[in-house]
Amino acid sequence: MQVNMLEAKSRLSELARRAEAGEEIIIARAGEPYMRLVPYRPGDDGDLRPLGAAPGACWIAKDFDAPLDDGAADLFEAGPVDPQT
Repeated sequence: MQVNMLEAKSRLSELARRAEAGEEIIIARAGEPYMRLVPYRPGDDGDLRPLGAAPGACWIAKDFDAPLDDGAADLFEAGPVDPQT
């Protein structure tokens, strides 16, 4: 079933029940399919990766938030460096 955005707004409860029952509900914008209404299923996060899926892939130094020494702070205050010079 395809409905336009305005119709979907006014019939959202009904459309949600139908989607939960397994019917495919497509919401259209300007007559073109825009999104699909699907029920939420616990544990089904689509393309999202769970936290900790790549242990060791990145790390944060223990002192990442330590104050910069004067030399390093000067580099940031000076602005961007021109690679041509």
